Amino acid sequence: MKKAILYLNQFFGQVGGEDKADFEPEIINGQVGAAMMLNGVLEGAEVTHTIICGDNFMGTYKDEAIRRIMGFLEDKEFDIFLAGPAFQAGRYGVACGEICKAVKEKYNVPVVTSMHVENPGVQMFKKDMYVMIGGNNAGRMRQDMGAMAKLANKLIAGEKTGPADAEGFFPRGKRHQHWREDGKPASERAVEMLLKKLNGEEFQTELPIPKSDRVDIAAPIEDLSKATIAFVTTGGIVPVENPDRIQSASATRWGMYNVDGMGRLEGGVYKTIHAGFDPAAADSDPNVIVPIDALKAYEQEGKIGRAHEYFYSTVGTGTTEAEAARMAKEIVVKLKEGGVDGVIMTST
Repeated sequence: MKKAILYLNQFFGQVGGEDKADFEPEIINGQVGAAMMLNGVLEGAEVTHTIICGDNFMGTYKDEAIRRIMGFLEDKEFDIFLAGPAFQAGRYGVACGEICKAVKEKYNVPVVTSMHVENPGVQMFKKDMYVMIGGNNAGRMRQDMGAMAKLANKLIAGEKTGPADAEGFFPRGKRHQHWREDGKPASERAVEMLLKKLNGEEFQTELPIPKSDRVDIAAPIEDLSKATIAFVTTGGIVPVENPDRIQSASATRWGMYNVDGMGRLEGGVYKTIHAGFDPAAADSDPNVIVPIDALKAYEQEGKIGRAHEYFYSTVGTGTTEAEAARMAKEIVVKLKEGGVDGVIMTST
């Protein structure tokens, strides 16, 4: 009987909810939480250990979390490592990808995880490992865990995996020579696709080209000395009480903060709640992320017409494209209402 190990966050490891997101890494003999479901659908393998780590701990102290987990595994025998499913939970998805990548690189065993297409972990890790195409919430747990186990069973048995669309994982950008059973040459297949296209029929290309959003470059501001300029940041700078309760990762909220009459942002009044970098410098001087001091100096020197009285803030780490697009559309309304001519985007 071969051996498997599963990584879970604090919620699916039955430690607690968001209040336990800082839970430090722990390894447990046997199955806990979702690991029991996985053990029931694996064939030829047993889940011998469950690793649990809080999403915030992994996001804030990634190197330390990975170091501890690698230490847990040093004296363990295992043939495959799984993580999740993470659904659309951004912090969890990134954590699953980080630990799977580290395990794969150090122990050279197959790794499998699962995420929804909107999870930022998909784009970050799909080329490094098998990331199954999962649902967007825990209601898909049984289905997504089953899909992970189905692929894991193949890997455990040493069977050859098929194409991404057949197996249900995100394409990894890898191409393998494959002999078709029907032996039909490419010339005939290409003509068949062309005829279908000419006749308005559906056809499936053998070389899909990824689509990406294109944003037109804005026209230049003709006279900066008359322009109103604003800051929008994904660096998480907020008043110290974080009145809008913006999440430190996988953000779904944003805030606008009045700086009219201020010459700069003061540490102790403002801070960063971003979980993706060391906050010490930004907490000490928030202007390193949102340089209000420099913008106000430009206003005094007449290089710009006016510094907008608000800056707009959220957190970029782990935030999905869909949430980012939604927040941007909401912020644009405020910018237009404020007569803003140009925006300076700052990050970390």
